[in-house]
Amino acid sequence: MSKDETESAIDAASTTFQIFRNTSARYKSRLLRRWYDLMTENAGDLATLITLENGKALSDAKIEVEYAASFLEWFSDEAPRVYGDVISATVAGNQVLTIREPLGVCGLITPWNFPAAMITRKAGAALAAGCSVVVKSPGETPLTINALVELAHRAGMPPGLINVVTALSNTIEVGHTLTSSPLIRKISFTGSTRVGKILMQQCAETTLKKISLELGGNAPFIVFEDADIDAAITGTIASKFRASGQTCVCPNRIFVHDSVYDIFAARLAARVRSEFVVGNSLTTSGVTHGPLIHQTAVQKVENHVKDALSKGAKVLAGGSRLPQLGPNFFSPTVLSNMDDGMLLASEETFGPVAALFRFKTEDEVIQRSNNTEVGLAGYFFSKDVDRVWRVVKALEVGMVGINTGVISDAAAPFGGVKSSGFGREGSKYGIGEYLSIKMIAFGGNGAALKGRL
Repeated sequence: MSKDETESAIDAASTTFQIFRNTSARYKSRLLRRWYDLMTENAGDLATLITLENGKALSDAKIEVEYAASFLEWFSDEAPRVYGDVISATVAGNQVLTIREPLGVCGLITPWNFPAAMITRKAGAALAAGCSVVVKSPGETPLTINALVELAHRAGMPPGLINVVTALSNTIEVGHTLTSSPLIRKISFTGSTRVGKILMQQCAETTLKKISLELGGNAPFIVFEDADIDAAITGTIASKFRASGQTCVCPNRIFVHDSVYDIFAARLAARVRSEFVVGNSLTTSGVTHGPLIHQTAVQKVENHVKDALSKGAKVLAGGSRLPQLGPNFFSPTVLSNMDDGMLLASEETFGPVAALFRFKTEDEVIQRSNNTEVGLAGYFFSKDVDRVWRVVKALEVGMVGINTGVISDAAAPFGGVKSSGFGREGSKYGIGEYLSIKMIAFGGNGAALKGRL
């Protein structure tokens, strides 16, 4: 879509916002709940659509639909809980109050790896707050969001409340239109750190919008010597290989204590070889992993594997493309003998590669885990309670999984630190990203007014 079409979408959102902002919290809650119900009723069709355009296995897509719908359910409950405060003033005769108001029209820019969940996580919070939205859909997966918005309209969402702009070749033009429009009061972006910095600069140069950024990661996954090895392997599989490793919170560097490294590596590789089936999940039963999103993604994964092998890494499982299945298929891979000088240690692979690094001490692994510009998620397995709290405090990340490989939850705040961005999505904090606080000083309560800055 063009700049003019994007501006038309912004205008429609602005017009609807003036009405929607004044509707009751219960009205907003009911709209979101009906949208949730329709998503649940159409879960099978939505999952099939995700698989068709994204490639992830149908079983994985079904989980995404459930996860995506959970944000609508969560924020339908949060909408009536937008509260202000009554504050004891220090100025005699005054009473201080705060109210929380919707920001206005919000521009939402979402990625292709979770084409349903990244929409509902942002839009659910924005609508619950009373905002209207213009969504720039991912060019690789535009159909899922259009299906979701059709369900939103069936749920009774008024025209202009949710507007979709599709773009691929002209993504830059559409993005700049959103960041430069004076009607857009907030940008929420999920994607790469590189693009996030560009959007932040554009927002600062024009209208100084509020902005939330959920950017790249390089998550450490630490297996200490006292860990439950089988549980740690299960956690690794759940976290690393979900969506074929195309998630921002999946472990990129798996650090395993030297004393348990060999047994962990052998068991993990054995499970990957025996449990995973790669193929077309729409035509073949039992498929656990589909193709990657495009050949650029496959090339990056292959480059990281080749770089590691050239520097001494060993393949324990997978390690190559699967051309007999198609150009975008890459086998789930386990690499051992990794070191910090390999590309995979410093760059987010975004693919199905479990890279195993050795470590000997807690201090060493913390230093290596934090040796990155990003800080989205981190994981570790340990039975030592004292160590648990030391490591939680030491890891420079926004989210920590302790003895689990699954951290995403509609009830939990999602977001990072450092160059992984700022702002939080989901949870009771997520709705606050779309609200502003207005202070009210209410005077004339019987005391003489005293001057003060």
